Amino acid sequence: MASRAKATILDIAREAGVSKSTVSLVLQGSGLIRPETATRVRKAIEDVGYVYNRGAANLRKAHSNVIGMVINDLTNPFFAELAVGMERVFQAAGVVPFIANTAENPVRQEEVLKSLMEQGVAGLIVSPARGTTPGAFRRIEAAGVPIAFTMRRLPESRIPVIAPDNHRGAVLATEHLIRRGHRRPAFFGGSSDLVVYHQRLGGFLTACETLGIPASDRLIVEGETSRKGGMACLETALATTQPPTAALCFNDAVAFGAMLALRKRGLEAGTDFAVVGFDDVAEAEHYSPALTSVAVDTAGLGERAAHVMLKMIQSRTTRAEDHIGAVSLVVRESSGPDRNSQLGDAA
Repeated sequence: MASRAKATILDIAREAGVSKSTVSLVLQGSGLIRPETATRVRKAIEDVGYVYNRGAANLRKAHSNVIGMVINDLTNPFFAELAVGMERVFQAAGVVPFIANTAENPVRQEEVLKSLMEQGVAGLIVSPARGTTPGAFRRIEAAGVPIAFTMRRLPESRIPVIAPDNHRGAVLATEHLIRRGHRRPAFFGGSSDLVVYHQRLGGFLTACETLGIPASDRLIVEGETSRKGGMACLETALATTQPPTAALCFNDAVAFGAMLALRKRGLEAGTDFAVVGFDDVAEAEHYSPALTSVAVDTAGLGERAAHVMLKMIQSRTTRAEDHIGAVSLVVRESSGPDRNSQLGDAA
């Protein structure tokens, strides 16, 4: 008898005394096989321990109920919350979500996508890894597999995107800081290879221009979109000759890093330096001090992405409208008091 780990269709055929094609038909649930033969094949499947291969065969069925969720960074709590929102909808619809983390690696992303395509997934929701080329998804589009992007879009791509209004969110956050008396604001984190970076930085610059902050008084510090990146951005900013007094961060992870770097210097966010994040992850409310952040309804975006994908599959289409979600600014302790009133009191 073949070992459980290496059992194949050929092993089943030999055990049951039938052809490989008969075994395949039984695995597919075909009604063309006589009941007694099907029973013999199923017993052989159990005897040779074919459970793992049978699972792979089920995944390869033409009408799969598996949807791939390919996420760029599941260590970022934002993307974990986004995935939970998607998973909630899929489970209610009787769909099996398969979640993969690409760790911002385009090569790993390509491997994951190739594997999922080979398994015959019904659709794909992807948050593209940094460095993804516009042509990375052409093979999937050509195959007619529904695909949608979440959070990140690619230049010149027609794949539908579910994302928050990044520009609007950055405008709200930057206006909040400037109106609280910060005349030397900074933008921390992200890099020019991300479309979302240009959207959020664009909102920051729009607010600065609207409220009369000259280019010489704005600081832009690119960096990793992580806590480590936030710490590095803060150190870079405070080392300048005229350091900023406040920062809008690319995301909450960068903001948490900046706050940690402040604390290591004996400073405190909200008291010595104003910090605003973006995404409003669950941790933001419970951080100390609580983080002011742009709320994007993370779970809601995940749920919307899942509903869009289910509709694409049911309609047998690869086309869908972009969805740009509403945003709001949740003001907490980290952005500090109104410096205008403080200056007035001091006078």
